[in-house]
Amino acid sequence: MEGADLAGKILSTWLTVVIGLILLPSAFGVSLGISELYMKILVKTLEWAALRIEKGVPKESVLKNSAPVGIIQRDESPMEKGLSGLRGSGFELSDVFYFSKKGLEAIVEDEVTQRFSSEELVSWNLLTRTNVNFQYISLRLTMVWVLGVIVRYCVLLPLRVTLAFIGVSFLVIGTTLVGQLPDSSFKNWLSELVHLTCCRICVRALSGVIRYHKRQYRPQKGGICVANHTSPLDVFILATDGCYTMPENYSHEKKADLISMGNRNLLVGQANGGLMGIIQRAMVKACPHIWFERSEIKDRHLVTKRLREHIADKKKLPILIFPEGTCINNTSVMMFKKGSFEIGGTIHPVAIKYNPQFGDVFWNSGKYSMVNYLLRIMTSWGIVCDVWYLPPMTRQEGEDAVQFANRVKSAIAVQGGLTELSWDGELKRAKVKDIFKEEQQKNYSKMIAGNGSLNSQLG
Repeated sequence: MEGADLAGKILSTWLTVVIGLILLPSAFGVSLGISELYMKILVKTLEWAALRIEKGVPKESVLKNSAPVGIIQRDESPMEKGLSGLRGSGFELSDVFYFSKKGLEAIVEDEVTQRFSSEELVSWNLLTRTNVNFQYISLRLTMVWVLGVIVRYCVLLPLRVTLAFIGVSFLVIGTTLVGQLPDSSFKNWLSELVHLTCCRICVRALSGVIRYHKRQYRPQKGGICVANHTSPLDVFILATDGCYTMPENYSHEKKADLISMGNRNLLVGQANGGLMGIIQRAMVKACPHIWFERSEIKDRHLVTKRLREHIADKKKLPILIFPEGTCINNTSVMMFKKGSFEIGGTIHPVAIKYNPQFGDVFWNSGKYSMVNYLLRIMTSWGIVCDVWYLPPMTRQEGEDAVQFANRVKSAIAVQGGLTELSWDGELKRAKVKDIFKEEQQKNYSKMIAGNGSLNSQLG
């Protein structure tokens, strides 16, 4: 009995601390300064560790590992300019050297594939992963690392699991209860309150510190919010500051369906089973999220119609879409699928940038399962990120959907300090489409034909 009483006291004390110091403040959007104090101590510790590593590692090794990630100085000039220095007129055998050079560059350093692996760090953050071949440096540094492991696994992990369980449970129960109410403005207000509260609890469960910038540009009802995609956590990061309608299957990108809408592409969500299915059904009852059955998804006209009807109603929440269609490693923005930009309405761009010093947020779905990924996140130091709301954008006269998508993508890349790439993120799981190869072949053929006709005229 004494053991049971002791366990009961420990449990009650634990819940009192969790509810009183973390749960209630996060539910009301209030900070007691605990997370900020924790981050300040952590920053000082990481700075100290970086200095110890610099002192213990030879200078040549530090310079080598501090070099930029890129190892190839690429020539981004078009094919015509790149070949001009190697050729005379018409077809030249020397053209082979240009294509061989480009092929070797792609083999040695593929600028696409490296976006689907963890972002490299300048210095070790006392977690497992690092870009430096870490070795024993000092007893003091080793003891700090051991202490960090104890804190992360014995203190932070149980705390975060408890908060995450409470947050998800409240979300399912709260949205289910709200869903029983008749449609009214009160139901909408209560639904938004439940979503905001539960998402704040879930973010606090990850020791999340989020800085929102330019809040005057927050997505408005009746619009479409588009953002770069690094992690499934992106949804909770954004939903902590506002509510959204989510037509995308953000819970598991492998289950997402890519719909061909003529020559358009749009990533939409589907109804799932299991725990995620329960959460989806509860959320749909509370507010008008857009989920599609597989039979409906195949009808591109129905998909377009439902999305357009949604944004036409200025009382409905903005639609949240990640046009890349997959997670990219927090360093780049890849091709935006143009389907989202053909629906019409106002686009509200949002740039999300995580600080990799405190944890690797990127989800490599081909390497880690969702459970494994969440375990890695919950045993990291925390989640620190910046969110920038950008001025709303609309499609200009004479601008097609691809140009509009690229303009929005460029704005997000510039604001977030991300590299802008034109490649499709679906290359993460598929080979390069033949159309890209054929385009290069056509460009080369036109150049050869053009030079040939010019030579004949001169002759």
